[in-house]
Amino acid sequence: MTDPATFDWAALREEARAAMSRAYAPYSGYRVGVAALVEDGRTVTGCNVENASYGLSLCAECGLVSQLQNTGGGRLTHFTCVNGEGELLVPCGRCRQLLYEFGGPDLLVDSPAGVLPLSEMLPQAFGPDHLTK
Repeated sequence: MTDPATFDWAALREEARAAMSRAYAPYSGYRVGVAALVEDGRTVTGCNVENASYGLSLCAECGLVSQLQNTGGGRLTHFTCVNGEGELLVPCGRCRQLLYEFGGPDLLVDSPAGVLPLSEMLPQAFGPDHLTK
């Protein structure tokens, strides 16, 4: 895994900003972009996509994990999220759960409070190990 102290977070944020510029947010005007590094070195991105039926809108993280799966799967290792101004955001609780599924507790999350493992942002997360086989 890439050392968080030497990882190029600025480059990952730029990928998230580029994704944010493609967001579809005609109703709220609140554009979000995300980017993550995959364990094999790929970068995947996503942006929010709103819908006139608000409940059907998709968070940027949904697009990111869809791109992850569509390009070969794998585990996320580093993640960042920005708003329409390009400023850092933290993912909502639902999206933290989604990220947990594809990155696990050690996923490093770029946040306004610094880089944190997902386990600190989603303590006692529910995961695949909780399901009975």
